[in-house]
Amino acid sequence: MTDSWWKKSVVYQIYPRSFADSDGDGMGDLRGIIDHLDHLAELGADVLWLSPVYPSPQDDNGYDISDYQDIEPLFGDLATFDELLAGAHERGMKIIMDLVVNHSSDEHPWFLESRSSTDNPKRDWYWWRPARPGMQPGTPGAEPTNWGSVFGGSAWQFDEKTGEYYLHLFSAKQPDLNWENPEVRQAVYAMMRWWLDRGVDGFRMDVINMISKDVSLPDGRLNAGSAYADGSAAFIGGPRLHEFLQEMHREVFEGRDGLLTVGEMPGVTVDEAILHTDPDRREVDMVFQFDHVWVDRGPDPWRLVPLQLTQLKAILGRWQAGLAEAGWNSLYWNNHDQPRVVSRYGDDSPAHRAASAKMLGTVLHLHRGTPYVYQGEELGMTNYPFGGIDEFRDIEALGQYRQAVELEGRTPEEVLTVLRARGRDNARTPMQWDDSPNGGFSTGTPWLPVNPNHREINAHAQRADPDSVFHYYRRLIELRKTEPAVAGGDFTMLLPDDERLYAFTRRLGGTELLVIGNFSGVEAHAAIDGWDGAELLLTNLDEPRTHLTLAPWQAVVYRRAV
Repeated sequence: MTDSWWKKSVVYQIYPRSFADSDGDGMGDLRGIIDHLDHLAELGADVLWLSPVYPSPQDDNGYDISDYQDIEPLFGDLATFDELLAGAHERGMKIIMDLVVNHSSDEHPWFLESRSSTDNPKRDWYWWRPARPGMQPGTPGAEPTNWGSVFGGSAWQFDEKTGEYYLHLFSAKQPDLNWENPEVRQAVYAMMRWWLDRGVDGFRMDVINMISKDVSLPDGRLNAGSAYADGSAAFIGGPRLHEFLQEMHREVFEGRDGLLTVGEMPGVTVDEAILHTDPDRREVDMVFQFDHVWVDRGPDPWRLVPLQLTQLKAILGRWQAGLAEAGWNSLYWNNHDQPRVVSRYGDDSPAHRAASAKMLGTVLHLHRGTPYVYQGEELGMTNYPFGGIDEFRDIEALGQYRQAVELEGRTPEEVLTVLRARGRDNARTPMQWDDSPNGGFSTGTPWLPVNPNHREINAHAQRADPDSVFHYYRRLIELRKTEPAVAGGDFTMLLPDDERLYAFTRRLGGTELLVIGNFSGVEAHAAIDGWDGAELLLTNLDEPRTHLTLAPWQAVVYRRAV
Protein backbone atom coordinates (compact mmCIF):
# COMPACT_ATOMS: atom_id res chain seq x y z
CA MET A 1 0.00 0.00 0.00
CA THR A 2 1.29 3.44 -0.81
CA ASP A 3 2.28 5.67 2.07
CA SER A 4 -1.04 7.52 2.41
CA TRP A 5 -1.10 10.74 4.42
CA TRP A 6 -3.92 9.54 6.67
CA LYS A 7 -1.75 6.75 8.11
CA LYS A 8 0.09 9.35 10.19
CA SER A 9 -3.00 11.41 10.91
CA VAL A 10 -5.44 11.66 13.81
CA VAL A 11 -9.12 12.43 13.19
CA TYR A 12 -11.17 14.46 15.66
CA GLN A 13 -14.94 14.01 15.58
CA ILE A 14 -17.13 17.03 16.27
CA TYR A 15 -20.79 16.60 17.21
CA PRO A 16 -21.81 20.15 16.27
CA ARG A 17 -24.93 20.53 18.41
CA SER A 18 -22.88 19.72 21.53
CA PHE A 19 -19.50 21.30 20.76
CA ALA A 20 -19.85 25.06 21.31
CA ASP A 21 -22.82 27.47 21.16
CA SER A 22 -21.88 30.96 19.96
CA ASP A 23 -25.31 32.62 20.05
CA GLY A 24 -26.88 31.46 23.33
CA ASP A 25 -29.71 29.36 21.87
CA GLY A 26 -28.50 26.24 23.69
CA MET A 27 -27.43 24.51 20.49
CA GLY A 28 -23.86 24.24 19.24
CA ASP A 29 -23.12 25.81 15.88
CA LEU A 30 -20.47 26.38 13.21
CA ARG A 31 -19.36 29.71 14.72
CA GLY A 32 -18.73 27.85 17.98
CA ILE A 33 -16.45 25.42 16.13
CA ILE A 34 -14.58 28.32 14.49
CA ASP A 35 -14.06 29.89 17.92
CA HIS A 36 -12.32 26.71 19.14
CA LEU A 37 -10.19 25.77 16.13
CA ASP A 38 -7.07 26.72 18.05
CA HIS A 39 -7.93 24.11 20.73
CA LEU A 40 -8.05 21.45 18.01
CA ALA A 41 -4.86 22.67 16.37
CA GLU A 42 -3.05 22.69 19.72
CA LEU A 43 -4.21 19.13 20.34
CA GLY A 44 -2.63 18.11 17.03
CA ALA A 45 -5.74 16.99 15.13
CA ASP A 46 -5.15 16.56 11.41
CA VAL A 47 -8.72 15.95 10.27
CA LEU A 48 -12.02 17.23 11.65
CA TRP A 49 -15.05 15.00 11.02
CA LEU A 50 -18.30 16.94 11.33
CA SER A 51 -21.42 15.01 12.26
CA PRO A 52 -24.27 16.21 9.97
CA VAL A 53 -24.72 19.96 9.62
CA TYR A 54 -27.27 19.84 6.79
CA PRO A 55 -30.88 21.09 7.01
CA SER A 56 -32.88 18.55 9.00
CA PRO A 57 -36.04 18.22 11.09
CA GLN A 58 -33.62 16.88 13.75
CA ASP A 59 -35.61 13.72 14.43
CA ASP A 60 -32.30 11.87 14.77
CA ASN A 61 -30.13 14.90 15.54
CA GLY A 62 -29.36 15.66 11.91
CA TYR A 63 -28.94 12.12 10.59
CA ASP A 64 -32.33 12.72 8.91
CA ILE A 65 -31.36 15.11 6.11
CA SER A 66 -33.92 17.22 4.22
CA ASP A 67 -31.41 19.03 1.96
CA TYR A 68 -27.97 17.61 1.16
CA GLN A 69 -26.59 20.87 -0.27
CA ASP A 70 -27.12 23.47 2.43
CA ILE A 71 -26.49 24.12 6.13
CA GLU A 72 -29.03 23.68 8.94
CA PRO A 73 -30.01 27.22 10.10
CA LEU A 74 -29.52 26.16 13.74
CA PHE A 75 -25.83 25.74 12.88
CA GLY A 76 -25.29 28.66 10.52
CA ASP A 77 -25.16 29.01 6.75
CA LEU A 78 -22.92 28.15 3.80
CA ALA A 79 -20.90 31.34 4.20
CA THR A 80 -20.09 30.38 7.80
CA PHE A 81 -19.27 26.85 6.67
CA ASP A 82 -16.84 28.24 4.10
CA GLU A 83 -15.24 30.33 6.86
CA LEU A 84 -14.87 27.21 9.02
CA LEU A 85 -13.34 25.30 6.13
CA ALA A 86 -10.87 28.10 5.44
CA GLY A 87 -9.98 28.40 9.14
CA ALA A 88 -9.28 24.69 9.41
CA HIS A 89 -7.20 24.66 6.22
CA GLU A 90 -5.18 27.68 7.43
CA ARG A 91 -4.25 25.65 10.52
CA GLY A 92 -3.28 22.60 8.47
CA MET A 93 -6.43 20.63 9.30
CA LYS A 94 -8.77 18.95 6.82
CA ILE A 95 -12.56 18.62 7.16
CA ILE A 96 -14.61 15.57 6.23
CA MET A 97 -18.40 15.61 6.09
CA ASP A 98 -20.82 13.00 7.39
CA LEU A 99 -22.45 11.38 4.36
CA VAL A 100 -25.87 9.94 5.24
CA VAL A 101 -27.25 8.34 2.09
CA ASN A 102 -28.71 5.02 3.22
CA HIS A 103 -31.75 7.14 4.07
CA SER A 104 -32.97 10.71 3.86
CA SER A 105 -35.51 12.65 5.91
CA ASP A 106 -39.17 12.08 5.11
CA GLU A 107 -39.23 15.86 4.59
CA HIS A 108 -36.67 15.75 1.76
CA PRO A 109 -38.21 16.89 -1.56
CA TRP A 110 -37.27 13.51 -3.06
CA PHE A 111 -39.44 11.68 -0.55
CA LEU A 112 -42.27 14.21 -0.70
CA GLU A 113 -42.48 13.46 -4.42
CA SER A 114 -42.07 9.73 -3.87
CA ARG A 115 -45.00 9.47 -1.47
CA SER A 116 -47.26 11.79 -3.47
CA SER A 117 -48.56 8.98 -5.75
CA THR A 118 -47.73 5.44 -6.83
CA ASP A 119 -46.86 6.63 -10.35
CA ASN A 120 -44.65 9.60 -9.43
CA PRO A 121 -41.29 9.46 -11.27
CA LYS A 122 -39.51 9.35 -7.89
CA ARG A 123 -41.71 6.60 -6.44
CA ASP A 124 -38.91 4.07 -6.98
CA TRP A 125 -36.32 6.29 -5.26
CA TYR A 126 -37.41 4.63 -1.98
CA TRP A 127 -38.51 1.13 -0.94
CA TRP A 128 -42.31 0.95 -1.29
CA ARG A 129 -44.20 -2.32 -0.89
CA PRO A 130 -47.86 -3.37 -0.52
CA ALA A 131 -49.21 -5.18 2.52
CA ARG A 132 -48.77 -8.94 2.81
CA PRO A 133 -51.16 -10.87 0.55
CA GLY A 134 -54.46 -11.48 2.29
CA MET A 135 -53.78 -8.91 5.02
CA GLN A 136 -55.56 -5.61 5.58
CA PRO A 137 -53.10 -2.74 4.91
CA GLY A 138 -52.21 -0.83 8.05
CA THR A 139 -53.13 -3.60 10.49
CA PRO A 140 -50.65 -5.42 12.79
CA GLY A 141 -48.78 -8.15 10.91
CA ALA A 142 -49.57 -6.73 7.47
CA GLU A 143 -46.13 -5.18 7.11
CA PRO A 144 -44.21 -6.41 4.03
CA THR A 145 -41.59 -8.09 6.24
CA ASN A 146 -41.24 -8.83 9.95
CA TRP A 147 -38.12 -6.67 10.29
CA GLY A 148 -37.63 -4.47 13.33
CA SER A 149 -36.23 -0.96 13.17
CA VAL A 150 -32.92 -0.19 14.86
CA PHE A 151 -34.82 2.41 16.89
CA GLY A 152 -37.61 0.02 17.99
CA GLY A 153 -40.90 -0.94 16.36
CA SER A 154 -41.44 -2.12 12.81
CA ALA A 155 -39.05 -1.18 9.98
CA TRP A 156 -42.12 -0.42 7.82
CA GLN A 157 -44.39 2.62 7.97
CA PHE A 158 -47.87 2.51 6.45
CA ASP A 159 -48.74 5.49 4.25
CA GLU A 160 -52.49 5.99 4.09
CA LYS A 161 -52.43 8.22 1.01
CA THR A 162 -51.09 5.53 -1.32
CA GLY A 163 -52.00 2.46 0.73
CA GLU A 164 -48.45 1.09 0.77
CA TYR A 165 -45.56 0.82 3.21
CA TYR A 166 -42.11 2.36 3.01
CA LEU A 167 -38.96 0.87 4.52
CA HIS A 168 -37.09 2.69 7.29
CA LEU A 169 -34.31 0.73 8.98
CA PHE A 170 -34.05 3.58 11.48
CA SER A 171 -36.72 6.19 12.37
CA ALA A 172 -40.01 6.39 10.48
CA LYS A 173 -38.79 9.85 9.51
CA GLN A 174 -35.72 8.27 7.84
CA PRO A 175 -37.00 6.38 4.78
CA ASP A 176 -34.38 4.23 3.05
CA LEU A 177 -33.19 5.33 -0.36
CA ASN A 178 -33.39 2.72 -3.12
CA TRP A 179 -29.85 2.36 -4.44
CA GLU A 180 -31.07 -0.12 -7.05
CA ASN A 181 -32.31 2.95 -8.93
CA PRO A 182 -29.40 4.47 -10.93
CA GLU A 183 -31.02 7.92 -10.73
CA VAL A 184 -30.67 7.82 -6.95
CA ARG A 185 -26.99 6.95 -7.20
CA GLN A 186 -26.27 9.68 -9.73
CA ALA A 187 -28.05 12.28 -7.57
CA VAL A 188 -25.94 11.23 -4.58
CA TYR A 189 -22.71 11.35 -6.58
CA ALA A 190 -23.52 14.81 -7.93
CA MET A 191 -24.08 16.04 -4.38
CA MET A 192 -20.77 14.56 -3.20
CA ARG A 193 -18.89 16.23 -6.07
CA TRP A 194 -20.54 19.54 -5.11
CA TRP A 195 -19.10 19.36 -1.59
CA LEU A 196 -15.65 18.30 -2.82
CA ASP A 197 -15.64 21.19 -5.30
CA ARG A 198 -16.44 23.46 -2.35
CA GLY A 199 -13.24 22.28 -0.66
CA VAL A 200 -14.15 19.52 1.79
CA ASP A 201 -11.58 16.76 2.12
CA GLY A 202 -13.68 13.60 2.11
CA PHE A 203 -16.54 11.79 3.78
CA ARG A 204 -17.36 9.53 6.70
CA MET A 205 -20.18 7.40 5.26
CA ASP A 206 -22.97 6.55 7.70
CA VAL A 207 -24.09 2.85 7.71
CA ILE A 208 -22.82 2.64 4.14
CA ASN A 209 -22.90 -1.17 4.12
CA MET A 210 -26.72 -1.04 4.32
CA ILE A 211 -27.25 0.65 0.94
CA SER A 212 -27.53 -2.65 -0.97
CA LYS A 213 -30.56 -4.77 -0.08
CA ASP A 214 -31.64 -8.25 -1.11
CA VAL A 215 -34.45 -7.10 -3.42
CA SER A 216 -36.61 -10.10 -2.42
CA LEU A 217 -36.78 -8.57 1.11
CA PRO A 218 -37.11 -11.91 2.93
CA ASP A 219 -38.46 -12.22 6.48
CA GLY A 220 -35.87 -12.45 9.25
CA ARG A 221 -35.62 -14.95 12.08
CA LEU A 222 -37.54 -13.99 15.22
CA ASN A 223 -35.67 -14.25 18.51
CA ALA A 224 -37.55 -15.46 21.57
CA GLY A 225 -39.22 -12.57 23.36
CA SER A 226 -38.71 -10.11 20.50
CA ALA A 227 -41.60 -8.34 18.85
CA TYR A 228 -39.78 -7.98 15.51
CA ALA A 229 -37.12 -9.91 13.61
CA ASP A 230 -33.53 -9.10 12.75
CA GLY A 231 -33.55 -8.58 8.99
CA SER A 232 -29.87 -7.67 8.74
CA ALA A 233 -28.98 -10.70 6.62
CA ALA A 234 -30.87 -8.97 3.81
CA PHE A 235 -29.27 -5.52 4.12
CA ILE A 236 -25.84 -5.80 5.82
CA GLY A 237 -23.20 -6.13 3.11
CA GLY A 238 -25.86 -6.68 0.43
CA PRO A 239 -25.28 -8.24 -2.99
CA ARG A 240 -24.31 -5.05 -4.84
CA LEU A 241 -22.40 -3.20 -2.11
CA HIS A 242 -18.95 -3.59 -3.65
CA GLU A 243 -20.32 -2.59 -7.04
CA PHE A 244 -21.93 0.57 -5.61
CA LEU A 245 -18.80 1.62 -3.69
CA GLN A 246 -16.57 1.07 -6.72
CA GLU A 247 -18.98 3.06 -8.88
CA MET A 248 -18.94 5.85 -6.27
CA HIS A 249 -15.15 5.90 -6.37
CA ARG A 250 -15.12 6.18 -10.17
CA GLU A 251 -17.84 8.84 -10.28
CA VAL A 252 -16.73 10.98 -7.31
CA PHE A 253 -13.15 10.38 -6.14
CA GLU A 254 -11.18 9.36 -9.23
CA GLY A 255 -8.50 11.93 -10.04
CA ARG A 256 -8.88 13.87 -6.79
CA ASP A 257 -5.92 13.72 -4.38
CA GLY A 258 -5.63 14.16 -0.64
CA LEU A 259 -9.10 12.88 0.28
CA LEU A 260 -10.22 10.53 3.07
CA THR A 261 -13.13 8.10 2.75
CA VAL A 262 -14.34 6.15 5.77
CA GLY A 263 -17.19 3.63 5.65
CA GLU A 264 -19.18 2.98 8.83
CA MET A 265 -20.11 -0.69 8.50
CA PRO A 266 -22.00 -2.35 11.37
CA GLY A 267 -21.55 -6.11 11.29
CA VAL A 268 -18.68 -6.05 8.78
CA THR A 269 -16.29 -9.01 8.99
CA VAL A 270 -12.50 -8.88 8.73
CA ASP A 271 -12.59 -10.59 5.33
CA GLU A 272 -15.13 -8.08 4.03
CA ALA A 273 -13.12 -5.16 5.40
CA ILE A 274 -10.01 -6.41 3.59
CA LEU A 275 -11.93 -6.18 0.32
CA HIS A 276 -13.45 -2.79 1.11
CA THR A 277 -10.12 -1.18 2.09
CA ASP A 278 -7.73 -2.84 -0.36
CA PRO A 279 -6.53 0.21 -2.34
CA ASP A 280 -6.39 -1.80 -5.56
CA ARG A 281 -10.17 -2.30 -5.38
CA ARG A 282 -10.90 1.45 -5.03
CA GLU A 283 -13.75 1.41 -2.53
CA VAL A 284 -12.95 3.22 0.78
CA ASP A 285 -9.76 4.00 2.70
CA MET A 286 -10.90 2.44 5.98
CA VAL A 287 -14.00 1.11 7.70
CA PHE A 288 -15.55 1.51 11.12
CA GLN A 289 -16.23 -1.90 12.62
CA PHE A 290 -18.17 -2.51 15.83
CA ASP A 291 -16.86 -5.81 17.22
CA HIS A 292 -14.84 -4.19 19.99
CA VAL A 293 -17.70 -1.96 21.17
CA TRP A 294 -20.10 -4.92 21.25
CA VAL A 295 -17.78 -7.05 23.40
CA ASP A 296 -19.60 -6.03 26.59
CA ARG A 297 -23.02 -6.95 25.22
CA GLY A 298 -24.45 -10.38 25.89
CA PRO A 299 -27.29 -12.25 24.14
CA ASP A 300 -29.81 -10.33 26.28
CA PRO A 301 -29.54 -6.62 25.33
CA TRP A 302 -30.96 -5.58 28.69
CA ARG A 303 -28.23 -7.23 30.77
CA LEU A 304 -24.92 -5.47 31.33
CA VAL A 305 -21.89 -7.68 30.72
CA PRO A 306 -18.57 -6.66 32.30
CA LEU A 307 -15.59 -6.24 30.01
CA GLN A 308 -13.51 -9.37 29.59
CA LEU A 309 -10.11 -8.09 28.51
CA THR A 310 -9.10 -11.33 26.78
CA GLN A 311 -12.12 -11.00 24.49
CA LEU A 312 -11.29 -7.38 23.68
CA LYS A 313 -7.70 -8.39 22.83
CA ALA A 314 -8.91 -11.28 20.68
CA ILE A 315 -11.17 -8.96 18.68
CA LEU A 316 -8.71 -6.12 18.15
CA GLY A 317 -5.89 -8.59 17.54
CA ARG A 318 -7.95 -10.32 14.85
CA TRP A 319 -8.49 -6.98 13.07
CA GLN A 320 -4.81 -6.08 13.36
CA ALA A 321 -3.80 -9.41 11.84
CA GLY A 322 -6.50 -9.35 9.16
CA LEU A 323 -5.56 -5.93 7.80
CA ALA A 324 -1.79 -6.37 8.20
CA GLU A 325 -1.04 -6.84 4.51
CA ALA A 326 -3.87 -5.04 2.70
CA GLY A 327 -6.29 -2.40 3.88
CA TRP A 328 -6.21 -0.25 6.98
CA ASN A 329 -7.81 -0.04 10.44
CA SER A 330 -9.73 2.83 11.97
CA LEU A 331 -9.15 3.00 15.72
CA TYR A 332 -11.78 4.39 18.10
CA TRP A 333 -13.18 3.99 21.59
CA ASN A 334 -15.75 6.77 21.44
CA ASN A 335 -18.11 8.42 18.98
CA HIS A 336 -21.57 9.98 19.02
CA ASP A 337 -23.15 6.50 19.23
CA GLN A 338 -21.04 5.10 22.08
CA PRO A 339 -20.85 5.85 25.82
CA ARG A 340 -17.72 7.46 27.24
CA VAL A 341 -14.91 4.91 27.26
CA VAL A 342 -13.45 6.01 30.60
CA SER A 343 -16.80 5.08 32.18
CA ARG A 344 -17.09 1.92 30.09
CA TYR A 345 -13.68 0.23 29.94
CA GLY A 346 -11.83 2.41 32.44
CA ASP A 347 -12.50 3.77 35.93
CA ASP A 348 -14.25 7.14 36.09
CA SER A 349 -13.80 7.58 39.86
CA PRO A 350 -11.86 10.71 40.85
CA ALA A 351 -8.92 8.54 41.97
CA HIS A 352 -8.38 6.81 38.63
CA ARG A 353 -10.26 8.74 35.92
CA ALA A 354 -7.29 10.64 34.50
CA ALA A 355 -4.92 7.66 34.61
CA SER A 356 -7.40 5.28 33.00
CA ALA A 357 -8.30 7.84 30.31
CA LYS A 358 -4.61 8.19 29.45
CA MET A 359 -4.06 4.42 29.51
CA LEU A 360 -6.99 3.80 27.17
CA GLY A 361 -5.70 6.46 24.80
CA THR A 362 -2.23 4.93 24.81
CA VAL A 363 -3.42 1.43 23.96
CA LEU A 364 -5.69 2.69 21.18
CA HIS A 365 -3.27 5.13 19.51
CA LEU A 366 -0.39 2.64 19.47
CA HIS A 367 -2.33 0.07 17.42
CA ARG A 368 -1.84 -0.03 13.66
CA GLY A 369 -4.44 2.24 12.08
CA THR A 370 -5.78 5.79 12.15
CA PRO A 371 -6.98 6.93 15.59
CA TYR A 372 -10.21 8.89 16.07
CA VAL A 373 -10.68 11.22 19.04
CA TYR A 374 -14.27 12.07 19.91
CA GLN A 375 -14.89 15.51 21.38
CA GLY A 376 -14.20 15.51 25.11
CA GLU A 377 -12.23 12.27 24.97
CA GLU A 378 -9.06 14.37 25.13
CA LEU A 379 -10.33 15.65 28.50
CA GLY A 380 -11.38 12.27 29.87
CA MET A 381 -15.07 13.26 29.88
CA THR A 382 -17.36 10.71 31.57
CA ASN A 383 -20.89 9.35 31.27
CA TYR A 384 -23.70 11.57 32.55
CA PRO A 385 -25.57 10.66 35.78
CA PHE A 386 -28.97 10.09 34.14
CA GLY A 387 -32.01 9.59 36.36
CA GLY A 388 -35.29 8.65 34.69
CA ILE A 389 -36.20 8.16 31.04
CA ASP A 390 -37.44 11.77 30.94
CA GLU A 391 -33.80 12.92 31.03
CA PHE A 392 -32.93 11.15 27.76
CA ARG A 393 -33.28 12.86 24.36
CA ASP A 394 -31.96 10.18 22.01
CA ILE A 395 -34.58 8.72 19.68
CA GLU A 396 -32.90 5.31 19.87
CA ALA A 397 -33.02 5.21 23.69
CA LEU A 398 -36.62 6.39 23.81
CA GLY A 399 -37.77 3.93 21.13
CA GLN A 400 -35.96 0.97 22.64
CA TYR A 401 -37.26 1.84 26.12
CA ARG A 402 -40.82 1.95 24.82
CA GLN A 403 -40.50 -1.37 23.00
CA ALA A 404 -38.75 -3.12 25.91
CA VAL A 405 -41.19 -1.91 28.58
CA GLU A 406 -44.48 -1.83 26.68
CA LEU A 407 -44.08 -4.73 24.23
CA GLU A 408 -41.54 -7.05 25.84
CA GLY A 409 -42.51 -6.72 29.50
CA ARG A 410 -39.18 -5.46 30.86
CA THR A 411 -39.16 -3.40 34.05
CA PRO A 412 -38.31 0.30 33.67
CA GLU A 413 -35.36 0.01 36.05
CA GLU A 414 -33.96 -2.98 34.16
CA VAL A 415 -33.96 -0.96 30.94
CA LEU A 416 -32.73 2.26 32.54
CA THR A 417 -29.75 0.49 34.08
CA VAL A 418 -28.50 -0.38 30.60
CA LEU A 419 -29.38 2.99 29.05
CA ARG A 420 -27.50 4.86 31.75
CA ALA A 421 -24.38 2.83 31.03
CA ARG A 422 -24.65 2.40 27.26
CA GLY A 423 -27.03 5.10 25.96
CA ARG A 424 -25.87 7.40 23.17
CA ASP A 425 -26.77 10.57 25.10
CA ASN A 426 -23.69 9.92 27.27
CA ALA A 427 -21.58 11.05 24.32
CA ARG A 428 -23.84 13.96 23.45
CA THR A 429 -23.78 16.06 26.61
CA PRO A 430 -22.14 19.41 25.85
CA MET A 431 -18.40 19.86 25.61
CA GLN A 432 -16.88 21.02 28.89
CA TRP A 433 -14.85 24.13 28.13
CA ASP A 434 -14.53 25.69 31.60
CA ASP A 435 -15.94 25.62 35.13
CA SER A 436 -18.57 28.32 34.56
CA PRO A 437 -22.31 27.56 34.47
CA ASN A 438 -23.06 25.26 31.51
CA GLY A 439 -19.35 24.52 31.24
CA GLY A 440 -18.71 27.41 28.88
CA PHE A 441 -20.76 25.64 26.23
CA SER A 442 -23.61 28.16 26.12
CA THR A 443 -24.93 31.31 27.78
CA GLY A 444 -28.44 29.91 27.28
CA THR A 445 -30.10 26.67 28.34
CA PRO A 446 -28.24 23.74 26.72
CA TRP A 447 -30.34 21.32 24.66
CA LEU A 448 -28.93 18.52 26.86
CA PRO A 449 -27.60 19.22 30.37
CA VAL A 450 -23.88 19.68 30.92
CA ASN A 451 -22.31 17.00 33.13
CA PRO A 452 -22.06 18.37 36.71
CA ASN A 453 -18.42 17.31 36.84
CA HIS A 454 -17.49 20.07 34.37
CA ARG A 455 -16.28 22.06 37.37
CA GLU A 456 -13.41 19.57 37.71
CA ILE A 457 -13.15 18.27 34.14
CA ASN A 458 -12.83 21.05 31.56
CA ALA A 459 -10.57 22.23 28.76
CA HIS A 460 -9.52 25.49 30.42
CA ALA A 461 -8.15 23.74 33.50
CA GLN A 462 -6.48 20.98 31.50
CA ARG A 463 -4.72 23.26 29.05
CA ALA A 464 -3.13 24.96 32.10
CA ASP A 465 -2.06 21.63 33.64
CA PRO A 466 0.91 19.93 31.91
CA ASP A 467 -0.04 16.61 33.55
CA SER A 468 -3.64 16.65 32.24
CA VAL A 469 -5.36 14.18 29.93
CA PHE A 470 -5.35 16.90 27.23
CA HIS A 471 -1.58 17.31 27.23
CA TYR A 472 -1.09 13.55 27.38
CA TYR A 473 -3.21 13.20 24.22
CA ARG A 474 -1.03 15.87 22.63
CA ARG A 475 2.03 13.72 23.37
CA LEU A 476 0.32 10.62 21.97
CA ILE A 477 -0.53 12.43 18.74
CA GLU A 478 2.97 13.88 18.48
CA LEU A 479 4.48 10.40 18.94
CA ARG A 480 2.59 9.17 15.85
CA LYS A 481 4.21 11.91 13.80
CA THR A 482 7.76 11.54 15.14
CA GLU A 483 8.19 7.78 15.61
CA PRO A 484 7.67 5.96 12.26
CA ALA A 485 6.97 2.61 13.98
CA VAL A 486 3.66 3.95 15.35
CA ALA A 487 2.12 4.42 11.92
CA GLY A 488 4.13 1.90 9.92
CA GLY A 489 5.20 -0.90 12.24
CA ASP A 490 4.10 -4.52 12.34
CA PHE A 491 1.80 -5.52 15.21
CA THR A 492 2.32 -8.53 17.51
CA MET A 493 -0.04 -9.30 20.39
CA LEU A 494 1.54 -10.40 23.69
CA LEU A 495 0.02 -11.94 26.84
CA PRO A 496 -3.26 -12.89 25.08
CA ASP A 497 -4.55 -14.77 28.14
CA ASP A 498 -3.86 -12.03 30.70
CA GLU A 499 -7.08 -10.50 32.07
CA ARG A 500 -5.39 -7.36 33.41
CA LEU A 501 -2.62 -6.38 31.01
CA TYR A 502 -3.01 -5.47 27.35
CA ALA A 503 0.44 -5.79 25.75
CA PHE A 504 1.78 -5.75 22.20
CA THR A 505 4.81 -4.74 20.14
CA ARG A 506 5.15 -2.56 17.05
CA ARG A 507 8.23 -3.10 14.90
CA LEU A 508 9.58 -1.21 11.91
CA GLY A 509 13.07 -1.82 10.56
CA GLY A 510 15.50 -1.67 13.47
CA THR A 511 13.05 -0.13 15.96
CA GLU A 512 10.65 -1.98 18.22
CA LEU A 513 8.07 -0.53 20.63
CA LEU A 514 6.54 -2.34 23.59
CA VAL A 515 3.12 -1.09 24.68
CA ILE A 516 1.44 -2.23 27.91
CA GLY A 517 -1.77 -1.02 29.51
CA ASN A 518 -3.06 -2.13 32.91
CA PHE A 519 -6.86 -2.45 32.62
CA SER A 520 -7.30 -3.00 36.35
CA GLY A 521 -7.28 -1.24 39.69
CA VAL A 522 -4.47 -3.38 41.10
CA GLU A 523 -0.74 -3.58 40.43
CA ALA A 524 0.17 -6.09 37.71
CA HIS A 525 3.47 -7.46 36.41
CA ALA A 526 4.11 -8.15 32.72
CA ALA A 527 6.18 -11.32 32.28
CA ILE A 528 7.94 -10.18 29.11
CA ASP A 529 11.67 -10.78 28.64
CA GLY A 530 14.27 -8.82 26.75
CA TRP A 531 13.32 -5.26 27.59
CA ASP A 532 15.85 -4.54 30.34
CA GLY A 533 17.48 -1.19 29.65
CA ALA A 534 14.95 -0.18 27.00
CA GLU A 535 14.08 3.51 26.71
CA LEU A 536 10.85 4.50 28.47
CA LEU A 537 9.24 6.58 25.74
CA LEU A 538 5.92 7.40 27.40
CA THR A 539 4.00 6.66 30.59
CA ASN A 540 0.90 8.16 32.19
CA LEU A 541 2.18 7.77 35.77
CA ASP A 542 5.57 7.66 37.47
CA GLU A 543 8.16 5.28 36.03
CA PRO A 544 7.37 1.69 37.13
CA ARG A 545 8.84 0.93 40.55
CA THR A 546 10.20 -2.39 39.30
CA HIS A 547 10.70 -3.38 35.69
CA LEU A 548 7.38 -3.94 33.87
CA THR A 549 5.35 -3.84 37.08
CA LEU A 550 2.51 -1.44 36.37
CA ALA A 551 0.46 0.53 38.88
CA PRO A 552 -3.36 0.50 38.56
CA TRP A 553 -4.41 1.91 35.15
CA GLN A 554 -0.82 2.57 34.15
CA ALA A 555 0.37 2.60 30.54
CA VAL A 556 3.97 2.36 29.34
CA VAL A 557 5.62 2.59 25.93
CA TYR A 558 9.22 1.37 25.65
CA ARG A 559 11.55 1.62 22.64
CA ARG A 560 14.58 -0.48 21.76
CA ALA A 561 16.83 -1.12 18.79
CA VAL A 562 16.66 -4.62 17.31
